[in-house]
Amino acid sequence: MTAQYTPRLIQAFQFAAQEHKCQLRKGTKIPYISHLMSVSALVMENGGDEDQAIAGLLHDVIEDADPPSSIPRIRETILEQFGPKVLGLVEGCTDGEADSTGEKAPWRARKEAYLSHLQHESKELLLVSCCDKLHNARAILTDLRTLGNAMFDRFTGKKEGTLWYYRTLVSIYEQHLPGIVAVRELNAAVTAIEALSA
Repeated sequence: MTAQYTPRLIQAFQFAAQEHKCQLRKGTKIPYISHLMSVSALVMENGGDEDQAIAGLLHDVIEDADPPSSIPRIRETILEQFGPKVLGLVEGCTDGEADSTGEKAPWRARKEAYLSHLQHESKELLLVSCCDKLHNARAILTDLRTLGNAMFDRFTGKKEGTLWYYRTLVSIYEQHLPGIVAVRELNAAVTAIEALSA
């Protein structure tokens, strides 16, 4: 059987590439689209369907919209091109969005709200979220091995906040996504980060 890459998935990749075209991974020269490709791949590798794979590609288009005034257009495009399910998944993965001045709520408040929101979300959304955090955690671990604890300076939550956030995420995913490989992989990555940064 040959895998089918539908026009919707290709269209989602093109949309994500356009919306993130000027963005890089935090503290690196790596194009941001690499993260989105990895998240979408992890979703598929962990049994996600096409809508979830598309959400993996688009999960940051609202959160990282540049300029923030483009958010209504982005929402409308997702709804028209990919449907209400994908829009719901993308909105559910959005960790706060900027207001018209480009400001977001304080970091800790946003993270606490996101963690609380995940407790009541569908397994479909949680898988996309988990794959996002897994790829991020792997990147953190790689940078930690290269740069040491100074790497945490690029994060608003610094070392303590980052470790708290990722360990809490692991607990939520373990509770709601038992048996999913991505959850075990995230736990392993976070455990390694904790050990290496101690």
